[in-house]
Amino acid sequence: MVSSVLCRCVASSPPDAAAATSSASSAASVDPCGGAVCGGPDHQLRLWSLFQTLDVNRDGGLCVNDLAVGLRRLGLHRTEGELRKIVQAGDKDLDGQLDFEEFVHYLQDHEKKLRLVFKSLDKKNDGRIDAQEIMQSLRDLGVKISEQQAEKILKRIRTGHFWGPVTYMDKNGTMTIDWNEWRDYHLLHPVENIPEIILYWKHSTIFDVGENLTVPDEFTVEERQTGMWWRHLVAGGGAGAVSRTCTAPLDRLKVLMQVHASRSNSMCIVGGFTQMIREGGTKSLWRGNGINVLKIAPESAIKFMAYEQIKRLVGSDQETLRIHERLVAGSLAGAIAQSSIYPMEVLKTRMALRKTGQYSGMLDCARKILAREGMAAFYKGYVPNMLGIIPYAGIDLAVYETLKNAWLQRYAVNSADPGVFVLLACGTMSSTCGQLASYPLALVRTRMQAQASIEGAPEVTMSSLFRQILRTEGAFGLYRGLAPNFMKVIPAVSISYVVYENLKITLGVQSR
Repeated sequence: MVSSVLCRCVASSPPDAAAATSSASSAASVDPCGGAVCGGPDHQLRLWSLFQTLDVNRDGGLCVNDLAVGLRRLGLHRTEGELRKIVQAGDKDLDGQLDFEEFVHYLQDHEKKLRLVFKSLDKKNDGRIDAQEIMQSLRDLGVKISEQQAEKILKRIRTGHFWGPVTYMDKNGTMTIDWNEWRDYHLLHPVENIPEIILYWKHSTIFDVGENLTVPDEFTVEERQTGMWWRHLVAGGGAGAVSRTCTAPLDRLKVLMQVHASRSNSMCIVGGFTQMIREGGTKSLWRGNGINVLKIAPESAIKFMAYEQIKRLVGSDQETLRIHERLVAGSLAGAIAQSSIYPMEVLKTRMALRKTGQYSGMLDCARKILAREGMAAFYKGYVPNMLGIIPYAGIDLAVYETLKNAWLQRYAVNSADPGVFVLLACGTMSSTCGQLASYPLALVRTRMQAQASIEGAPEVTMSSLFRQILRTEGAFGLYRGLAPNFMKVIPAVSISYVVYENLKITLGVQSR
């Protein structure tokens, strides 16, 4: 096993530690079993010993073949795909192998992930994992197993190919796993997506800021098989409906400023609210909200179904996709969903811009648009809307993952659970950055959707509208309405999170 190799504390020193060899070696002879990994006092010498054992061809680098042969000698069997993931995860210079420095960095990062999972599984906080704790942890993931199955997980686990030897995580037969047994068993096993961490950090169905460009959430096999996924979607949809309704006045003000504000008409927030109330009363602040809420259900359902189909094509058989695979699958799913419900987007804009008495309702609005402008009017602004999906989803994902990893590296000591306020802060910042990147496209889309509702407005294309805005208003003109748009982010995220958690309890969804 790995631990037996790591205990060779007096092995030959790494290339950059020759000066420390004698002192480290003498210390090792005094205290050979008190370190973090195996027992030796000099961590670098222990890792160098393991590196030498795995470097079977003695070329100073670990390739896939080295790892396969070296690990087999240690009684560990990994598939070629797993070994490639190890090399790819640590190969910073992209030369196809791990040198000693890359090997050390990989093990340090990997061990920290393993410790987080161990701490989260150790519900009793006694330094050991037993069958009951495994059952509880899997239950939190939506997987129910019996106590006999949990004991089997503790007792013996077959690794690698079906013809490989049986290896034991519980090496001393106590029916519990301590940290050393856990680490030794998993240390050289590629874990790219730890389910427990992912469950804590899921955010796409929780944070609804009124935009339609977020990447869908992912669900475990058990959640899909038991139908728990639709309860999550219903909870997310309900949270979005409440959140959008509460922030609808700010959303309508944003649309008005996007369409009507200019250098000659510098509409401000207070002036905009005053104008809306004077024209149609307090009730007019919610114009367009009905269709905005109504389109949540079909869009969420279409996006989820499309995402599940697409991720089978762009990803592997992993439970959770990597970030670039999520971006591709999420963007394609978003494009399909937006194409399906886009006429509702146009209706939402026209209803938000309507004058008192102009339309009697959504159906009346749709009939009049169809009669006067034809079917093509329901797809005005479609191109900039599609182009806005990738920058929004990409930056939202990238910022969220960056903030998540930064928090895990700095503050995740005993648990991977970041807590509510950290989640809210990360979700707010990532959504804000995503909106900032795609906002000019969103503004052009809204103006194109509203063209026929503005008297005397000429028919313009996306490129000509961009040039016109830049020529007459400058770059600032592409960000009209940004202030109320950002003002609604924090309340929208907070409201949707609170409602989402309460709806999950009502629907009987296991809390994350």
